[in-house]
Amino acid sequence: MRIDLHAHSNASDGTDTPAELVAAAVAAGLDVVALTDHDTVSGHVEAAEAVHALPSGSRLTLVPGAELSCQVGGISMHLLAYLFDPAEPAFAAERELVRTDRFRRGRAIVERCRELGAEISWEQVQRIAGDGSVGRPHIASALVEAGVVETVSDAFTAEWLANGGRADVRKHETDPAAAVRRVRAAGGVPVFAHPGAVKRGHTVSDQVIADLAAAGLAGLEVDHVDHDEQARTHLTGLAAELGLFTTGSSDYHGSRKTVRLGEHTTDPAAYEQLLAQATGAEPITR
Repeated sequence: MRIDLHAHSNASDGTDTPAELVAAAVAAGLDVVALTDHDTVSGHVEAAEAVHALPSGSRLTLVPGAELSCQVGGISMHLLAYLFDPAEPAFAAERELVRTDRFRRGRAIVERCRELGAEISWEQVQRIAGDGSVGRPHIASALVEAGVVETVSDAFTAEWLANGGRADVRKHETDPAAAVRRVRAAGGVPVFAHPGAVKRGHTVSDQVIADLAAAGLAGLEVDHVDHDEQARTHLTGLAAELGLFTTGSSDYHGSRKTVRLGEHTTDPAAYEQLLAQATGAEPITR
């Protein structure tokens, strides 16, 4: 059973439509895929319709989710939320607040890039984002188009868009313990996304993770492209110590990143633990 619990569509900063993501998951030989766009559930309906429309003989389970922007002690982090009730008022209001602030931040980052000599525009970034929630990857793509950097990854350095970089602007980010409690109140299951991704910037301490576990965190995303073997070993041990399950996933963004859908996967036993804790929504199966 091949399970990938972290993938993005163009409802946020991926390049595949939700329907294309479903088709790509089938082509990759996945049995389960989670749609976890940033701070939005706007791709869920299209993805669910695509699963129901799969031809006979094709089988796929879709896990509806989202990836939430959080911050603690000045350090940004992401929380994956699975199988929550998307209509639960407090959680829906927080996602809307974060999503709305993305536009303010995006405009401000574009202005900083222009001040630093990059000939990009807000209209260009909006074209790249389409109907998706504007994020730094869209601005990175604009920098690629303008010939400022060669790849999207090259834009995420201190020179440009990395956390604390020359063009970075802080955005509204939820306190992670509050986010964990909101996910649980909505019947969802919270998992800390890529907690050891030091190449993205500063990471939180083990004590912060322990505090989140006490608040209701369910798991840690361990097998991830941004984790080396040392990080995976440490996080696996920490999860066992705290009673958390561990997941693996691609963090797929379509053509915007080189990682392949299904490149890292979750053990079926961990997936069963996730399902056992969810009360807000159910997976969608063909």
